[in-house]
Amino acid sequence: MSLLTRRRLLRRAALSATAAGAARTGLAGTTAAGIAAPTVALGGCDSPPERTTDPEPDRGLRFPDGFVWGAATSAYQIEGAAKEDGRGESVWDTFSHTPGRIRNGDTGDVAADHYHRYAQDLDLMRDLGLHSYRFSISWPRIQADGSGRPNQRGLDFYRRLVDGLHERDIAPMATLFHWDLPQALQDAGGWENRDTAERFAEYADVVFRALGDRVPVWLTINEPKTVVQNGYIWGHHAPGIRDEGAAYLVAHHLQLAHGLAVQALRASGGTGRIGPALNLHPCYPADDSPESAAATRLYDGYENRLYLDSIFKGAYPQDVLDDLGPDSRMVRGVRDGDLKIISSPVDLLAVQYYTPIYVTGDGGMVRKWPTSEAEWQQIYPEGMYDILTRVTRDYGRVPITITENGLPCPDVPGPDGNVDDAGRVTFLRDHFAAAHRAIGDGVPLESYHVWSLLDNFEWAEGYEQRWGLVYVDYASQRRVLKRSAHWYRDVIRRNGL
Repeated sequence: MSLLTRRRLLRRAALSATAAGAARTGLAGTTAAGIAAPTVALGGCDSPPERTTDPEPDRGLRFPDGFVWGAATSAYQIEGAAKEDGRGESVWDTFSHTPGRIRNGDTGDVAADHYHRYAQDLDLMRDLGLHSYRFSISWPRIQADGSGRPNQRGLDFYRRLVDGLHERDIAPMATLFHWDLPQALQDAGGWENRDTAERFAEYADVVFRALGDRVPVWLTINEPKTVVQNGYIWGHHAPGIRDEGAAYLVAHHLQLAHGLAVQALRASGGTGRIGPALNLHPCYPADDSPESAAATRLYDGYENRLYLDSIFKGAYPQDVLDDLGPDSRMVRGVRDGDLKIISSPVDLLAVQYYTPIYVTGDGGMVRKWPTSEAEWQQIYPEGMYDILTRVTRDYGRVPITITENGLPCPDVPGPDGNVDDAGRVTFLRDHFAAAHRAIGDGVPLESYHVWSLLDNFEWAEGYEQRWGLVYVDYASQRRVLKRSAHWYRDVIRRNGL
């Protein structure tokens, strides 16, 4: 792999979504390419609108009848109960317990204690009026070592969760893999090992047969790109590897696992819909030069088309393959029939939008917009509109669900015990409006899930960042609805802004 390509990959990883470790590795205040970033205030959170408890004015933006409003979480970030009821160790257990990996030495051992408090959390969802709840299933809670006979206690927990959702008229949306790979599989090579994709299909089949008749929507792999970039290039996510040669072989095996899981659902006779969950970043040239335009096209290949093209077109983008080179582990790892598996027809696409990317002529990145507490996140609602319309334009009218969109704020209860996260309200309002405009321009958007329902373990940032609609006092595990939660409840009630 050329030095230029290596630098591009490292730059790309540095500001990838959820690449929060950059601030701790000397990148704060500069772009990943070392270019001074514009001086901007943090978007929304540090300079909130006038504090008020009055409801926002009705803007007259109504979503289509039947539009689904929800919220999202993931297992390792909220469940806790890391060693209970037969759960095995995951790569995130290992990673978070490794000194120096996580801010403040935090782990997900307890998190928001959702495993024990799920009934209370379900009541919160009902009180918010949620139509849908997107959660993930912990693979090591189902198969401690990633294969073999399932753990009945783990399946029973998710049965109780799903049943509780139905009792409250909330539709379950289950993600099969949100990064918590069983450590035993990592010890055998992890996602660099093609066999892991086969083990994932077996795990998916177990879950489909246990829960399939109760879950209307399944998501396969959450953000494969983040595993590739943050777990295997930059190294500040589990498994903490820095090997760009391995990274894109991992990308292929994650895509293969997705396709095998789609096939497993069809083979099980399950009637639920299924699709991938991709974090997509609209990529824009940083200036009007031909060099920026060319670099942006390649960036888009790595950020978006590598995953979209293989699923919806049955081929990897040629410019990315050429950039990787014929001797790359990924190119050599693709076997006959793999792309047919990867492109097994899906029922929907889950889109996760957090930030745009602006690309310079030399393949670096610059910031154009204010950032949130997560310094990689530029706040640009128009990017939501751009990525949704682009997907529909380039890949056809596949039904779309937004499964993550949100931002962290420095949320602290006030003297009255309330949490006034006015900046989050502004952020969500502007992104909802962008989604509404996309629907008006023909995007088949069905639902919107805010990230996140609860404050939680935010990967490399530990408990430093709060992304939730609901404040969690980690010492007492007390839950407090933030201002944004009350506001969102009203959005749901009137199906619009």
